[in-house]
Amino acid sequence: MFWTSHWAKCGAAMMALAALAPLAAQAETIVVRASGPSAKTYTPGKKLADNSSVTLKAGDVVTLLDGRGTRTLRGPGTFGATASAAGSDTRTSLAALLETKRVMRARTGAVRGGVGAEASAPRSPNLWYVDISQTSVACVPDPANVRLWRPSSADGATVTITAKSGGASAPVIFGAGEAVALWPATLSVTDGAVYSLSWPGLAKPIDIALSVMAPGTEGLESMASTLISRKCDAQLNLLVETVALPDPAPDSEL
Repeated sequence: MFWTSHWAKCGAAMMALAALAPLAAQAETIVVRASGPSAKTYTPGKKLADNSSVTLKAGDVVTLLDGRGTRTLRGPGTFGATASAAGSDTRTSLAALLETKRVMRARTGAVRGGVGAEASAPRSPNLWYVDISQTSVACVPDPANVRLWRPSSADGATVTITAKSGGASAPVIFGAGEAVALWPATLSVTDGAVYSLSWPGLAKPIDIALSVMAPGTEGLESMASTLISRKCDAQLNLLVETVALPDPAPDSEL
């Protein structure tokens, strides 16, 4: 198998990072989401100094990420850019999300409905699984070991993957109860390429673009920055939600 590839290295590095929580105060803080009147000031990917403050107006919602996790600031008010050292611990959730040595064909007690997502469908258990239920850009750390994930796995399904450029295609078979399957070996993974996925009962094919990550994306902040710059929004949302800390109160009211 490919478990000793860049996937394993990336997961091991991130688990090591999570174990070094006492050093998180030295890590940089970045903006991962922003909406409201001040959104243009706090654009996703912007880095904030540890001793800086964030001043928000009424209606502003800004989510920050650092080595401890994510915090959502809600205006009006002024907040410190650095999370409190006494905050919740997200290391267990982070390690599970980034674990790369899971069983290849995971089984779940999933909701019924073939392949597509439903309102009560579970979130992906791993940041690097390619969620086939939604059109997206998917960041992958190892093009030789891409795994597909579906939220509804009660029934078996055959998914056909077709490269938008060139038209090469290959099937992927999900057995009943199986949520994860390997990318077909006969279909090459190309950085920036778009693939169309279809299966019986799907009204419209789902297009997924693959973005191959460069080696060395090992820190939580660096990983989030990469997801932002490559527009891997579904994975960024999953990361943000998994390591979310309680919303802080402002240091001062406006």
